[in-house]
Amino acid sequence: MADRLSALDASFFYLQDRSTPMHVGSVMLFDPPEGGFEYEHLVSLVSNRIAFVPRYRQRVRQLPGRLLPPVWVDDEHFDVSYHVRRSALPKPGTPTQLEEFVGRIQARPLDLQRPLWELYLVEGLEGGRVAIVTKTHIALVDGIHAIDIGQIIVDPDATREHPIPQTWRARRPPSGLELLLGAAGDVARNPLTAAHLVRNGVQGTVGEVHRLARRGASGAASAAGVLARVATHPAPDSPLNRAVSVHRRFMMVSSALDDYRRIRAQCPETVTVHDVVLATITGALRGWLLARGEVVAATENVRALVPLSVEPEGVAAQLGEEVSPMFVDLPVGEARPMMRLHQISYATAAQLDGGGAIDATSIAGLAGFAPPTLHSLGARLGNAMSRRVFNLVVTNVPGPQRVLYAGDAPMAETYPVIPLPKGQTLSIGLTSYNGRVDYGLNADRDAMPDLELFGQCLHDALAELLDETETRA
Repeated sequence: MADRLSALDASFFYLQDRSTPMHVGSVMLFDPPEGGFEYEHLVSLVSNRIAFVPRYRQRVRQLPGRLLPPVWVDDEHFDVSYHVRRSALPKPGTPTQLEEFVGRIQARPLDLQRPLWELYLVEGLEGGRVAIVTKTHIALVDGIHAIDIGQIIVDPDATREHPIPQTWRARRPPSGLELLLGAAGDVARNPLTAAHLVRNGVQGTVGEVHRLARRGASGAASAAGVLARVATHPAPDSPLNRAVSVHRRFMMVSSALDDYRRIRAQCPETVTVHDVVLATITGALRGWLLARGEVVAATENVRALVPLSVEPEGVAAQLGEEVSPMFVDLPVGEARPMMRLHQISYATAAQLDGGGAIDATSIAGLAGFAPPTLHSLGARLGNAMSRRVFNLVVTNVPGPQRVLYAGDAPMAETYPVIPLPKGQTLSIGLTSYNGRVDYGLNADRDAMPDLELFGQCLHDALAELLDETETRA
């Protein structure tokens, strides 16, 4: 029998619209080997790898009348060349041109009648580089049955991929009658769960996330208290929360991991590199608001939803159970950089105490290149929670501090693309990789025309923290 989407995944499928497509992406830059990096090589690489992730050859099939959530069925017309595409930038192939390309293709919804992913090989970049840009629907990446496409194409060693025999054959798709009979069987086997799905439909989303939150924060009374507080206290009004259009801007901002470590080294042991990252974002938000002419009161905050990786329960737990919500009020009204950092550190420590958080080294050591999947799981969480309780999503995932490869092409940089929840004009994703901290800024094109200003404010905020650290040293 075909696998049925969970209530949460069904909600992602039903609630998306042209202004809020629910896919997560990544931009990975590679230095081609001596022989180049051909499109045919990428097609072979992807074809080989998705053989181990069947979900990438399946599409979503709805039930007549939407009586229960849809099911996953094999795509009998699956064509890998439809999903793996080739593009090129005009000369000179600057980062700005790549950002414009990414903003345009990430704004386009996926074809819901096909498997819910796309991958682009972008050629013509400065210095002979190539980029791989991915799009994966967040209903597909649940961390259990499927991981992000960006994770499965990257390896710790350089190897020239050799095609393997493609023996996969699509199973016959179920008829409408078979789908109804399967739904009836589900109701008979588990009437309470089925009745809940039928009654609540997509309205069960927040309850599902609260269940995940309780699991991730088991034993942490302080974290439970924070969840209760944000549920009853809406996020403050902010220019970050406006109606969004169907168009996007994207920007890549890179920095050195050692800079964050230098700041961390001059602070108490309770301060983490993650806190320094959030303090940098806070400083950037403050600078951006002031440059816009906004009135920033001394007590003003911007509430961030920061999906948190936590230890799974038991040996059978899966990656999909390793993300839990953390809410941090970023003190944009505080003028002193180090005071902002200490306030953030106190706020995060209060929620992490006893919550089973995974440290950066453990996350970086997960099998494969885990950041794309963890960013995807964070995006799922951000789109499931009520937008009334936070102003923006920030996903921060540590990656390995060594070179990774797609085939025999070394990856130089990697930037996540986090989707915009409805009514939010900016999402921030960042990955630390091989000595770098790379920010992917995804914004609404109309509501945030000054995204470049915010990117510059990130650099300025980090420099401000470094200056104060050197003064104290």
